[in-house]
This record gives sequence, C-alpha cells and structure tokens, in this order.
Amino acid sequence: MEAFRASIQAALDGYVDEQAARLEPLGEDAARLLQAARTAVSGGKRFRAAFCWWGFQAVTAQVPDEPALLRAAAAHELLHASALVHDDVMDASDTRRGHPATHKAFETRHREQGWRGDPEQYGAAAAILLGDLLLCWSDELLRRCGLDTDVVRRALDRFDTTRSEVITGQFLDVSVQARGASDVEQAMRVLRYKSAKYSVERPLHVGASLAGGDDAVLDALSGFGLPLGEAFQLRDDLLGVFGDPAVTGKPAGDDLTEGKRTVLVALALEAAPGADAERLDSSLGRPLSDTEVDALRRVIDDSGAHAEVERRIGVLTTQALTALDGVDVTPRARAVLRELAAAATQRVI
Repeated sequence: MEAFRASIQAALDGYVDEQAARLEPLGEDAARLLQAARTAVSGGKRFRAAFCWWGFQAVTAQVPDEPALLRAAAAHELLHASALVHDDVMDASDTRRGHPATHKAFETRHREQGWRGDPEQYGAAAAILLGDLLLCWSDELLRRCGLDTDVVRRALDRFDTTRSEVITGQFLDVSVQARGASDVEQAMRVLRYKSAKYSVERPLHVGASLAGGDDAVLDALSGFGLPLGEAFQLRDDLLGVFGDPAVTGKPAGDDLTEGKRTVLVALALEAAPGADAERLDSSLGRPLSDTEVDALRRVIDDSGAHAEVERRIGVLTTQALTALDGVDVTPRARAVLRELAAAATQRVI
C-alpha cells in the first residue's frame, strides 16, 4: 500500500501540475487556489483508489496501461477531496488532517491582508469553489485517463451515479442535523449514501467496468463492497468520537461538537437512560471542553452503543468477506481485497 499510495500521489500531483500550467495566466489568486488544491489532495489512506484498482484486477490480472489505470483510480481521490472540502464548510470544521481546513486557511489570509468584506464569507466562498473545481477535475481525470474510450464511457456512467449519491447523501446529513433528530434507520441511510457506497462499492464498480466487467460481475461485487463500506464508515463514526487527535487530525470528540447524528449517536440516544440521553442530545453541535467530551463518551459507552457499533462492524465485515468468497475474481485480487477489508475496518481508535 505504501508504494501504491505514492503512485496515486504522483498521479494527483502530475494532474494538478497540468492544471496549474493551464491556469497560470489567471495570476496570483488562481495560483493560491491551485496551492490549496495541492493541499487538499495530499495524504490520506487512498482506500477509494485502491478499491478501484483492485476492482479492475478482480476481472483481469492483466493491466495494459498502469499509468492510465492509476489516473482513473486517482479520480476517486479528487472526488473524495472535493467532498471533504465541502464537508468542512458545512460542518464548520476548523481542521483537516491536522491542518487548517480550506475555508479557515482562506479566512485567515483575508484577515492578515486586511481585505474588505467578511473574512468568513470569503473563506467559505473559496472553499466552495475549490470543492467544485476538484469535483470537475475528478470527471476530467477519469475521462482522459488514457484507457479505451468505450470502457471509460461505461465507467463514467457508474462514476456519475457515485457523485450524485455522495452529494444527495450529504444533503440528507445536513437535513438530519438541521432537524436535530434521527433514528438508527435514518442514520444508516445517511451513512450508506454519503460515504459507504462511494468509499468501496462504487470504486469497485468503476474499476471492474474499466476492465470490461459486465453487470453480473458488478452486482456480485456489490455483495462485498456495500457491507464493507458500511463497516468502514461505522469505524469512522467511532473515530469521530473516541479517536486520538494525533491519529485522526481532528479535535477530540469532533463529531459531537459538530452535532453529527451518526449511527453511534442514534443508538446511544435510543438506549441511554432519559437524563443521559437528554444530556447527549442537548450537547450535540455546541463547543465542548475535554471534560464534557469525556462525560459524553461515558454516556455512549454505558448505553452499549459503542459495543453495538463494534458488533455491527464485525457482522458487516463477515458478510462482505463471505460474499467475496462467492465472487468469481482473480486469486490475487481476492487476497488483496481481504487485506483491504481488514485495513479499512480495523483502524486504531
């Protein structure tokens, strides 16, 4: 994975270089936006790119053009970067991977330069535009990856579906938070469409499509990809509450201060005693001290929600691996997909 991540980073850096050369005549402001793009596409586990790559090799072990397939896989990381930049604006997150979130970085520059207008509005506008730009680039990079035009066109159909699901899933999340209430079923729907499908299932579909896989192959891969994507996001939900900031790059209990109505929170609200449930519910979406975060963590633990999410991760992972055993894929792809499943679901809290 280290070598693969380095190859994906090189593909992304090369693509941003191309865009920088194209946009150079636009001057210093455009250059700053391009630098923010470089930051946005740097780092990360590269799971989405990996699932695209191994979706291809699930169909055939022969990769006719590795650089072209790397670019196609890297398109998923541009989509992911777009979603993160927009997500940070909507959640009013200050940090991303240990650095200032895009909107905060542009807001700070506005303040430092003493420009006119509202620094926060400028930062939000810059981040929205950067997220839009990354979204456009994701389509362009896949479309121009260099693989056969006909198979790319078919893969783009899957990629179009992916982007629509992510954006609509994000709106479901925003709406749930605005209402200030959700049950486990609603939380699972948000999880599925905002994250799970575009993290595993859809990248597998794009990769398999690029290899010429038919609908039957893609449907079979869904039996592995969807439950694994759900387990992957459930692990993220745990990290958002119990994760070490040194590992996650986010403040302690960040999902609580952002008011995220995750499956973890929905389970806790359903199972906790009345006073504890009310305390958790009223605390969501407001600034919290470390002491308050620790107290809410205890509420979640005592309710059994933490243990229940761990149980669900195990069940979904087993379901995914069992489905994979029944899919006709190359032996090497089967082995690596099992390894990726472990890496995606067993991240350290």
